[in-house]
Amino acid sequence: MGFFERLKAGLSKTKNAVIGKIDGLLKSFVRVDEDLLDELEEILYCSDMGAETTEEVIDSLRDRIKDGRLKEPSDVKAALKEILRSKVGDYEPLNLSTTPAVILVIGVNGVGKTTTIGKISAKLKADGKNVVVAAADTFRAAAIDQLEVWTERAGVELIRQNEGSDPAAVVFDACAAARKRGADVLIVDTAGRLHNKKNLMDELAKINRVIRRELPDSAVETLLVLDATTGQNAVNQAKEFKNAADITGLVLTKLDGTAKGGAVFSIKGVLDLPVKFIGVGEQIDDMQPFDPDMFVNALID
Repeated sequence: MGFFERLKAGLSKTKNAVIGKIDGLLKSFVRVDEDLLDELEEILYCSDMGAETTEEVIDSLRDRIKDGRLKEPSDVKAALKEILRSKVGDYEPLNLSTTPAVILVIGVNGVGKTTTIGKISAKLKADGKNVVVAAADTFRAAAIDQLEVWTERAGVELIRQNEGSDPAAVVFDACAAARKRGADVLIVDTAGRLHNKKNLMDELAKINRVIRRELPDSAVETLLVLDATTGQNAVNQAKEFKNAADITGLVLTKLDGTAKGGAVFSIKGVLDLPVKFIGVGEQIDDMQPFDPDMFVNALID
């Protein structure tokens, strides 16, 4: 099964909850009017698209009705697809323009950060990249052990120390290893839970200082991993992390486990951050670069 088929299957909960209801709605109306838009608005809102994004989508449909572009209920789904495609933005690939390039991975515990690192590592290695991973989440021994399992599966090198070690010291060692091995990419795991936002900011700032000092010419991506099943909570998490870190892109995991896939549009609209990877399963190849056209087609068609 190709990734598009897995994506369609992975989005089936959202598709059934949203598109199935829209299909039923459109069959019950003979014209496009405010009553139809009101019911459509409720369906979109329940997909966790968020109040702001939902309102923008409905306003766009209303504009099309006013200027005569949208007349029949049968045309609503095609218009909706076009509007959602514009909302989700264009794909922005990882910046891997330097050797090594650095990918800093952040996010709260439980969102799938460790599996994300393993899957991205595997994809980069399959693309011919030499990858080194730094286990800088030293607050939990389990985090280091889990990352070791995933890096072994991906076939990439892990730089680790013992639980409780200074995360910045792990990053220092990893930077040295990346230089020595001639690595193409250094991926850095970070703690998913610190005592408060100030601790988070201080820890990330310290890690970034080490990277900038040891690899001053490296391109740095900071990827925030979000659990799509949490819907609007993922948006709130992203807002907090955006205040604490210079995020360059998002990774959305567990899209196969939720009927709230509409949060993808809300996250992009509210935060104006590109989605760089999405995950729709547990297999090591079930995370792929985000293709906006493929995503919207899998959801709407």
